[in-house]
Amino acid sequence: MAKKMTYEQSVQRLDEIVRSMEKGDAPLEEALKLFEEGSALIAACGKMLDEAEQKVVKLKKGPDGEPIELPFEEEA
Repeated sequence: MAKKMTYEQSVQRLDEIVRSMEKGDAPLEEALKLFEEGSALIAACGKMLDEAEQKVVKLKKGPDGEPIELPFEEEA
């Protein structure tokens, strides 16, 4: 099993995949594998970004009782 990649490593690998696919010289089977790997990396990057966003946003109860998102830096 491959080790979990960081966000930066994932983006770098995505760049490599895009460059390889743009060349257009990969056999169909390899191109499909690259596409599947890239799709999985995009999903993983999206999840990492969502988790990071959740760490830097805090919720505050608004006047109508609904939550309001505030940047983490704004401490009350």
